[in-house]
Amino acid sequence: MTGTDEPLVTNAAHPVNAHTIQRIEIWPIDIPVTDPFVVATGARVTAENLFIRVTLRDGAQGLGEAAPFPEVGGEDRATCVAAATALARTMIGQSAADCESLADRLTKQAPLQPAARCGLETAVLDAYCRSQGMPLWRLWGEAEIRAHETDITIPICSLEKTVALSRAWHGRGFRLFKMKVGTDVEGDIRRLHAVHEALPGISFIGDGNQGFSREDCLRFAGGVKQFGGRLVLLEQPVARNDLEGLQAIRHLTGIPVAADESVRSLDDARRVVEMQAADYINIKIMKTGVIEARRIAAFTRSIGLRLMVGGMLETRIAMGCSFSLVLGMGGFDVLDLDTPLLLSTDPVAGGYRYIGPRLQPWQESGLAMQVPSPADTITIE
Repeated sequence: MTGTDEPLVTNAAHPVNAHTIQRIEIWPIDIPVTDPFVVATGARVTAENLFIRVTLRDGAQGLGEAAPFPEVGGEDRATCVAAATALARTMIGQSAADCESLADRLTKQAPLQPAARCGLETAVLDAYCRSQGMPLWRLWGEAEIRAHETDITIPICSLEKTVALSRAWHGRGFRLFKMKVGTDVEGDIRRLHAVHEALPGISFIGDGNQGFSREDCLRFAGGVKQFGGRLVLLEQPVARNDLEGLQAIRHLTGIPVAADESVRSLDDARRVVEMQAADYINIKIMKTGVIEARRIAAFTRSIGLRLMVGGMLETRIAMGCSFSLVLGMGGFDVLDLDTPLLLSTDPVAGGYRYIGPRLQPWQESGLAMQVPSPADTITIE
């Protein structure tokens, strides 16, 4: 599978049975965040995720991650474990080379569990690419194999904490600040104004996470314009089903709008396009699965809309899979691939790395990542 949308085919040098899924291991991992991750719809103080390892018949192993975020996607870890375990049982004996059909089957079996599906898909794709000796990004193409710059997320917090966090990230080279907003219009404006006054040469993304009404979003955008702030993007300011609201906001403010929670499938993306409700679509593998995310990205680009890529509270495993789409497909204008930087520890070795705000590509096979083997796992064979 490449940027030309050709189906993935097995390398003739490897017999099909070499790619048969032989074992799947699933285990929980808890990683505290350095500061409470507060958004308009809720808060997280710990990333309560799952790691998944897939082993193929030829011995190749791949890693995946499920990062449920109940306040945004509705999934929690308990439902994620249950779904991943049930789905894994149906995957034993299937070919990792047939990842598109496999992803479609998983979607039919668990349509409301995209994070669980994402973790399994990522692990299968990683294992397959390791078996083939190629980086994961090569599955999608080789469009932009270079360093890419990400924004940094500032959660909803006090004005003083907002400025302190922003100063610290500015000192590390970050210039695009994704400000979580949507619970207090006047407070949001004051927070952005304070950061604008404190730091030179910065831009803002206002991420409402569905928290604004249409009128509140217009007030917010007007307030930022009034103090001279550079608001380059409004991300999902209103409820996911309010496409009319998104459409109105983009026309009335003149600020580009990104659809995030509004797009959880290719059909959702088509509805956004029909309504002219957004300038960007935010690709997140955790809300759609990996293969569906690639399809949405290809459709978005073909229709002339712009691409953003983001994630939930993820380690570098899931974020590396998203970065592979950026490297292979190209055409992503806004990267919001920062959540590993918000976690207190990095449990992953190898793979892509950060130098300040820049994500550095890797050349090794698969995701090129390793994690310690846990004492206890759910093992399906």
